[in-house]
Amino acid sequence: MKPNPALGPSRRRRSSNTSRLTAAALLLISLLQPGLLRQAQAGDIEVLHWWTSGGEARAALALKASMQAKGHSWKDFAVAGSGGDSAITVLRSRVVSGNAPAAAQIKGPSLQAWAREGVLTSINEVARAERWDELLPQVVSDQMKYRGDYIAVPVNVHRVNWLWVNPAVFARTGAKVPNSWDEFFAAAETLKKAGVIALAHGGQSWQDLTLLETVAIGVGGADFYRKAFVLREAAELSGPTMEKVLTTYKRIKPYTDRNAPGRDWNLATAMVIKGEAAMQLMGDWAKGEFLAAGSLPGKGFICTPAPGTAKSFIYVVDSFAMFKLKNPANSAAQRDLASAVMSPEFQEAFNLSKGSIPVRLGLKMDRFDDCAKASALDFNAAAKSASLLPSIANGMAAPSAIEWALKDAVSQYWNSDKMSAAEAMKRMVEATRAK
Repeated sequence: MKPNPALGPSRRRRSSNTSRLTAAALLLISLLQPGLLRQAQAGDIEVLHWWTSGGEARAALALKASMQAKGHSWKDFAVAGSGGDSAITVLRSRVVSGNAPAAAQIKGPSLQAWAREGVLTSINEVARAERWDELLPQVVSDQMKYRGDYIAVPVNVHRVNWLWVNPAVFARTGAKVPNSWDEFFAAAETLKKAGVIALAHGGQSWQDLTLLETVAIGVGGADFYRKAFVLREAAELSGPTMEKVLTTYKRIKPYTDRNAPGRDWNLATAMVIKGEAAMQLMGDWAKGEFLAAGSLPGKGFICTPAPGTAKSFIYVVDSFAMFKLKNPANSAAQRDLASAVMSPEFQEAFNLSKGSIPVRLGLKMDRFDDCAKASALDFNAAAKSASLLPSIANGMAAPSAIEWALKDAVSQYWNSDKMSAAEAMKRMVEATRAK
């Protein structure tokens, strides 16, 4: 069932035929009514998300401030846990118990899965009034809809295939910032000999798969990535290119440290910020950590496409799914949330803190740094050249059951000293059949 229309502040109307008394009365009403309506509409907006690290938390505050400015009460429902797996587990228990939040951070095909369960509400009223179809890339708007109705609002665009570098460590050791995988291993060896951790990594399943997908597009190219991870063709998942990908992937592990297992991604980023490690292969949410620490692009850190991926773009679009609510005031707040997220002001403020780029088209990038400007240019170029690809590791390319099964298979390979690439490929093919 579609939500009731939101009440908006009255606008002054003038009429040459209106008496002075009536005009005065109308003026008084026009001055008082917006405040009365805001009070009537003020609702509680509870949002489930997993933005708990430094840069992410600062970005979430921008959303909180936007909603409070509209008179609504913000209930922060933050669930710590990299990748959002913990948050989704908590969300499901809330929904099953009939106590869903107003909005929850959900991505990719999972949006459609939640919509099929009949728990999401349409926000077409807001989307049509604000012309979202014109403001969003079609690849994004299509994913925000279910049977033609908007059931979620997109927040940003992240690029996954970034390499983050501490230039001071590279200068001290004489290593060269790599553009190819051969150059990566040469730099890693130089760093290792100098007693430096070459690559900061967090040994969590979603990070293991993020690293693999980055290697896959760098080694195999965009077409291979699409066939292997988007279409999930068994021939590609078990073919010679995947074998080369897995071999390259496993070569990286000796250049990480023994304390990697279980480490959150932002702690790995902190290692690069402090100079304890030289590089990190991670999405541009890592940039938010650098910025929060006062590190500036080009000085405190360098951003460059992951080896071999300069012309490709693995994307993640964060989005808020809107759940059905019973309280009309909370539904009004929910619609205000959707509108606020797509506003130019919020898109700029949020993404400046988050490290991502605006999902809304046509916004000026003047206040963004060179990393974000490069990301925006590459995003547009990749969309035109069919090398704009959804992240399999971060909820954009496959149903959750398949994604989790692939994470398990890849992590088992990463952490095993005995598993062969052939065995890993067999398990990856089996993972794509998960239901």
